[in-house]
Amino acid sequence: MQPEAGRAPMAMARGGCCPLCTAGPETPMSFGEENVACLGPAEECRGCGHPPACGDRAFVEVEPGEHQELLTEDDIYCRCLSKTLCHTSTPVTVGFYAPCGQRLYSLLDKVTGFMQEEMARREEAELQKSHQKPRSPEGWGLLQALWYLAFYKPVITEVHLRRKNIKFIFIRFSAWQYAGCDKLWAGLVTTLCDSIRHHFGALPLSLYHVMGSRPHFASGFSQKEWILKKNTCLKLWGLLFVLSAGLSVLLVALLVPGIKDNRALKVIGSTIASLSGSGLVLGAVSVIKNLLISEKKKIERLTNSEKFTSQLGFMSKVRNEIEALINFLAFMEIFEKRRLRVVLEITSLDICFPEKVAGVLNAMNTLLSDANSPFIFILVVDPSVIVPCLEQTSCMKGLADNGYLYLNRTVTLPFSIPEMGLRSKLQCLEDAVQTREDLMYRIITRNVERNLHRSRAKGEPAAPRERSRHELDAEAVRYIHAAFRCLHDDTDRLSRYVPSSSVQMRRIVNTIPITLRLMLHHGGPRRDISPRAAAAWVVLANQWPCRLSWALQCLEDARQQSQPAAALGSRSLWSIFQENLKELCSAREVLRNVLCLDGDPELFETFLARDFPFSARQAGDLLEFTVNLDHSIRRKMGLLRGLDRLAKGAAAPVSRSVQCPHPE
Repeated sequence: MQPEAGRAPMAMARGGCCPLCTAGPETPMSFGEENVACLGPAEECRGCGHPPACGDRAFVEVEPGEHQELLTEDDIYCRCLSKTLCHTSTPVTVGFYAPCGQRLYSLLDKVTGFMQEEMARREEAELQKSHQKPRSPEGWGLLQALWYLAFYKPVITEVHLRRKNIKFIFIRFSAWQYAGCDKLWAGLVTTLCDSIRHHFGALPLSLYHVMGSRPHFASGFSQKEWILKKNTCLKLWGLLFVLSAGLSVLLVALLVPGIKDNRALKVIGSTIASLSGSGLVLGAVSVIKNLLISEKKKIERLTNSEKFTSQLGFMSKVRNEIEALINFLAFMEIFEKRRLRVVLEITSLDICFPEKVAGVLNAMNTLLSDANSPFIFILVVDPSVIVPCLEQTSCMKGLADNGYLYLNRTVTLPFSIPEMGLRSKLQCLEDAVQTREDLMYRIITRNVERNLHRSRAKGEPAAPRERSRHELDAEAVRYIHAAFRCLHDDTDRLSRYVPSSSVQMRRIVNTIPITLRLMLHHGGPRRDISPRAAAAWVVLANQWPCRLSWALQCLEDARQQSQPAAALGSRSLWSIFQENLKELCSAREVLRNVLCLDGDPELFETFLARDFPFSARQAGDLLEFTVNLDHSIRRKMGLLRGLDRLAKGAAAPVSRSVQCPHPE
């Protein structure tokens, strides 16, 4: 479905005004108004000039007073990501970055679980609102689906675009299962096709290949979602009429006395019956053929062919199969009366050969990146492993052999997992010793509870987990819209630092909601860190990841060298960067690929030195909520600085021994 075509009816239904105009900063926005999807090149709102809303993917309100469970740091990160994925436009590629493999899978399971919770919550809210349960192609619903597939055309109406109910179809693709084949990307495509076929059933998909119609948008505000296929009905009734006429003539020629000997009449009747019946037989044979030969088998036959390299239309055939699958999903969206999102979780790419890894990413960028596709890709990788792997492939020749640039062109929502927090460690410890609560475990948990009681007694603010989820969501909506208004405002200095690339825009817009939600879960923005400052920090991390990582690493090293905390915290981040600029210049050859990620260095200076002079204390606080900054870059810089200090320390005694006089 085309999001551009769906925006105009929605804007008109709201009175020609966007969500940014309908509520001020003091008014809580409804959860259906938090459009955190994109800042695409669409028409501006006629009433205010703001970019239009990206869709109707909305939050479902949590009942007031709902129990807020004890969340670990990992739970909070994964919940914030799952919330954003419920609203973002598709297709979207999430770069799920973390160095530890085992923890990576547990976090991925958390994201999946939170998305399923959101799916169930939305379905319940939609049921209470409209009292209409979504349809499913099972039992009687299967017969309904087959009837609509054969005789009706689906229409995308404004009612469908406003639906808040959403259904996720989770598909996990483990690359190591296909690591031995020549075309790893074909394994990705066949897994996708086979999972969709298994989810909806082989019969509806087979009938769609023969008789189905792709949805089209309504011409006005009509709420009629199905249009009868007049041509199909006329052809079917015509074939049945001709078939019955031919059978009648044949029966008359065979049974009526006095006409039995008329051979010509028998030939005419049998010919008419066979010709008319052959059309029905051919249609049935086509359905049976698609029923027996799945899309997976078709693609496998193409890739296994000995003439694979010489087939000119090979990729076109694969593309046609995927387009048919996307159109079928759009058809089932209207039939089930809810949104469908296919979440493709790609794992184990780190252990595959470089060319195969590049093939999977190319398939995501070309075959599966159609504007109408409902795909959410979660690319589970370790950047420190996958980037050198990509730099060994031939696809890097046009990108100066820079794997970071290639990865940035693929990922539209970077999500770097931070180091494990205290509560996450306690949760892992609880999982490890849940069968034996020995004395040490009780001591640890008792110490944690004692520290929490002490902090409350001192008058410190309550922990974020004690606030209801309803309050957090309402406050998050206000902060997110406040940050987005800064990006939209031409008079704000922040807007001049937003890049012109649509991919980079989406990276920033997708990251801001997660950053603000993390801040709320940790006590909310402070006076010196407003939503505007948080948005500026996201832009800074997106535009200059190398220079920012260098400044943060220098700040961390200064803290480890026991410098006074008060003096260090009051210093500006720009002064710390400027003080260590020579050292960065000396390491520019080693960091050449990372430096290529940065934007204009002059804009970096004006950003930090004049427009947004973040202090060292603010930078340290914001680093905890930064998810769009690759932590592997800073770790590499820390290793370089450590080796440099080690070399200087080893050279110092040598120089003193040279100056000592030689004993006689």
